[in-house]
Parts: sequence; structure tokens; C-alpha cells
Amino acid sequence: MRISIAAIGRLKTGPERQLVDRYLERAIGAGKQMGLTGFNINEFSEARHDNSAQRKLQEAEQLLSCCPEGAKLIALDERGRTMTSPDFAQRLGQFRDDGARQCAFVIGGPDGLDAAVRKRADLVLSFSPLTWPHQIVRALLCEQIYRAITIMGGHPYHRE
Repeated sequence: MRISIAAIGRLKTGPERQLVDRYLERAIGAGKQMGLTGFNINEFSEARHDNSAQRKLQEAEQLLSCCPEGAKLIALDERGRTMTSPDFAQRLGQFRDDGARQCAFVIGGPDGLDAAVRKRADLVLSFSPLTWPHQIVRALLCEQIYRAITIMGGHPYHRE
């Protein structure tokens, strides 16, 4: 199963980029044995409309363009469901085992996600009810993807 991330906002050089790169590199190496590949990131600039609803709609179109028919979509949203790392790993493994060819994660812009994205999502996931900058969410997501891979593989990275 291919893993992709679509995000509103571009990462600049800095500590967040280093964290994302570190965890994606680890995920790429460990993911092959778990049947997980790809790990590409699609970045989109924030929409420039004056109206928040119009910005979210334009951003939704961009984000959903990275989620082909049949792909599992996980939307990151502070109003979503919270999960433990083992539960997250189990869900990823279930998507893979059910034959999903791709799992796309989407991260919205400063205005959040349009309702169409949340409606299309197979899972709306929250890392916290707090609002986080997209750079930090991306780093958290990449670490959790890597952690899920290690949990699936029985690696001691995750300790309970």
C-alpha cells in the first residue's frame, strides 16, 4: 500500500523539515517489509480567497486531487477521533490487509478542512483538540507512521 501525504502549506528548511525527513527515511526503510511504500508528500500553497469558506473549498479540491478512487483517506482535524499508537497501527494494517492500494493523509490550512474532505474521509483523526501549525502536524504524522510500521513489525521502538 502506498502512503501519501497532502498538505496545505510548504515546509521550509529548518527543524520541522529535518524531523519529517528523518521519520520518512526511517518509514521508507522499515515500510517495505510491512508492505508499505511510496511515502510521498504533496504540498499546496494556501488559497488566497478573501472568504474562508472559499479558501477551504479550493484547498479541498487540491487535497482530494491526491486521493485517487479507492484510496483510503485519513483527514487530520482537531475535531476528529483520537487513537492510541497501537490502534493507529492496527487501522493502517487493516487498510493494507483489506487490499487498499493507497492511503492518503491530508492536512488542511489555517482555516481547517472543508466539510467535503471530512465527509470523504475513511477516518478523521485528531492528534489533540488543540490547533497545531501544519509544520508540526506533518512532523507528528510522519513520526506516527514510522511508529505504526515498527508496531506492525514487532520492533521495540514503541514501548507500552
